Amino acid sequence: MINKSSNTSRRNFFKIAGTGVAMATLPAVVLEAGAEPALQAPSTKISAGTARKGAGRLVGLVNPLQGTNSSSLFSRGNTLPIAALPFGMAHWTPQSNAEQAPWFFRPEDNRIEGLRCTHQLSPWLDDYGFATFLPFAGSPSAVPGARASSYRPADLKVKPHLVEVVLLRYGCKAQLVPTERCGILRMTFNKSGPAGLMIDLPGEDAEFHAEPASGVVSGLTRASAGGVPKGFATYYEVEIEAKIAAFEVKAERGRRVGVIRFDAESGRPVDVRIGHSFVSPEQAKHNLKVELGSNRFEEICTAAEEIWEKRLGRIQVEGGTESQQQTFYSALYRTSLFPRMWHEPDAAGHPVHYSPYSGKVIPGVMYADHGYWDVYRAWYPLMSILDPERLGEILQAWVNASKEGGWLPQFPCPGYRACMTGSLIDATFGDAAAKGIVGFDLQGAYAALKKHATQPGDPDAGYGRRGIEQYLKLGYVPSDQVGQAAVESLDAAYGDFCIAQVARAAGNVGDAAIFEARSQNWRRVFDSKTRFMRGKKADGSWDEPFDPFVWGSPYVEGSAWQHRFSVPHDPEGLIEAMGGKEGFVGYLDEMLKLSPRFEVGVYGREIHEMSEMAAVGFGQYAHSNQPVHHVLYMYAAAGRADRTQYWVRRVLNTLYTPSTYTGDEDTGSMAAWYVLSALGFYPLCPGKASYVLGGPLFDRSTLNLPGGKKTIIEAVNNGPENFYCAKPTVDGKPHTDWNISHAAITKGSKLVFTMSSHAER
Repeated sequence: MINKSSNTSRRNFFKIAGTGVAMATLPAVVLEAGAEPALQAPSTKISAGTARKGAGRLVGLVNPLQGTNSSSLFSRGNTLPIAALPFGMAHWTPQSNAEQAPWFFRPEDNRIEGLRCTHQLSPWLDDYGFATFLPFAGSPSAVPGARASSYRPADLKVKPHLVEVVLLRYGCKAQLVPTERCGILRMTFNKSGPAGLMIDLPGEDAEFHAEPASGVVSGLTRASAGGVPKGFATYYEVEIEAKIAAFEVKAERGRRVGVIRFDAESGRPVDVRIGHSFVSPEQAKHNLKVELGSNRFEEICTAAEEIWEKRLGRIQVEGGTESQQQTFYSALYRTSLFPRMWHEPDAAGHPVHYSPYSGKVIPGVMYADHGYWDVYRAWYPLMSILDPERLGEILQAWVNASKEGGWLPQFPCPGYRACMTGSLIDATFGDAAAKGIVGFDLQGAYAALKKHATQPGDPDAGYGRRGIEQYLKLGYVPSDQVGQAAVESLDAAYGDFCIAQVARAAGNVGDAAIFEARSQNWRRVFDSKTRFMRGKKADGSWDEPFDPFVWGSPYVEGSAWQHRFSVPHDPEGLIEAMGGKEGFVGYLDEMLKLSPRFEVGVYGREIHEMSEMAAVGFGQYAHSNQPVHHVLYMYAAAGRADRTQYWVRRVLNTLYTPSTYTGDEDTGSMAAWYVLSALGFYPLCPGKASYVLGGPLFDRSTLNLPGGKKTIIEAVNNGPENFYCAKPTVDGKPHTDWNISHAAITKGSKLVFTMSSHAER
């Protein structure tokens, strides 16, 4: 993800529940034209039936360090090694070099400047309201680089529920366990003597207040990278179980560092309870009381691990290799981090939140930090299966945002932020409406969706569709008036389809028909001669000259090739427009067999998405970025499910590993693709209550669904060479369609895929 709006690139702790109301205390493979490479054979297969039992087994498979080998030149997206509770407000991660922010952790640095409470959605949008905590011995400088300590890689352990590191310079083991809005830090020093804790807050106007007698330090930072109104602040409450000998505040460039000093005793742990809030200092103190109470470090750590074990256990996979299981559960962990809860409990336990849209403290739920452009394709459909109750609460948060700020957000981080094309929040509500998800104000959602689809907003401020005036007049967004116009047109047409589903669910049949008719506007930017989506000027003429390998406007983060199949809601119409099924399959084959050629176009340089596409052997199929994530499933829509099964299996085995991603893992987007595809189905079109069938990666997967229901997916004769299945069965009956309904998955069913080494056509 680049700068996407332009072309430059407790007691109560043990009651933790799903909602905020109940407080939660690669090897590159080049494909020659006409050739099909062998799939990468996995190693050391785990036999089917070898179930993983016992607390910690699934947590132990997760690698939060996956994808941390990331930079602006070759990005893995938001792959910080995060310890947090699912959807927690507070994320905790090691910080190795603040000067390299937003890539402030790199494993190769082998230095730690502190453990950071971070709210970073993406390195492309930067962090806000963060604080960094560093135990120390002696009297080091407060400057991040000067205070840093080395560590041995083997001594850095990051798990979903724990960050642990041995600071060699200070002879100190630091361990931090998260709760939803707080954390507990344990410091254990090797030697007795002067020691301390630094609390680093960004901003020259950051403030501290200390009560040494009671062991309490409070602070606030107003630091923000955007997306909040005036008056925003993040409040921290720190309670240390040691007698404070001294406290001082050091003014460093662009930051304030509070330094707590105390005397350490060799081998005796010192625990620090850290609360934080976006509402007030009193709320930070209340969060601390509710989520940690008087519980000890060990109790909190055990409870956090159990919460993650339960979350990961919503899907139990058997078979496959150890590497594949590690990749699967690492991906499932990533899907459970964002969006973050933004609401907090009041004295009565009811949710309240500081509104990043109005600047007021308001009753009700709120979530933040989710890029719909990235996650609508797979993350929201996955939640509709595994966690529909939480999904309803998240959707209500977006409705609340529209009421507090007047418009639905385009890219909430944490409030309005101008980023990417379209209004893809349409898909999140369209998918929920089509599937009958409850728990949100459907009428309020429809009113807000209709507003941005029929009225001008302010896209530069983070709401409303770009080019809506021209779209309403012409049926497309003209390329000589609006940047990235071809994609804006395609996103608008798909968004209209999704809004139609919400309109129908809300009882407005007339509006539904209007929006469904508008959803055919994709045809206005489809060139029947070249059979590509193209930029079209206001006078109806095409942009010339046309080179399908040139990146950037009228496209976004890609060329005509990456957006050629961007009609998920009307695959039948697209297939017909491209000459029928045989010709359509030929275009898909061509996409995957071409060289990964690109021209930098208006970007003027090679952006990371270009590099990532070129690094793997999938032609113009740039899996490193989201716009093509549905494309392999288009084969099945054209009658070639075998090609879907072949290519999906190849992506699963070669572009994902326990240690890395092939590109931007943005708030669960690429991870959700892996989870769904490994299960054997994928949502070609969010907004339709169905999924395209592929082929399961594992011998057996069990979905533990709400209400005690279970869906079991079996792959008989599964193996490296056996990944084709012509006719799966559903509850013992042959299933001949290329898709499967949402209801069939969520009611509790059994899908059996009998695999073979060749496609039956």
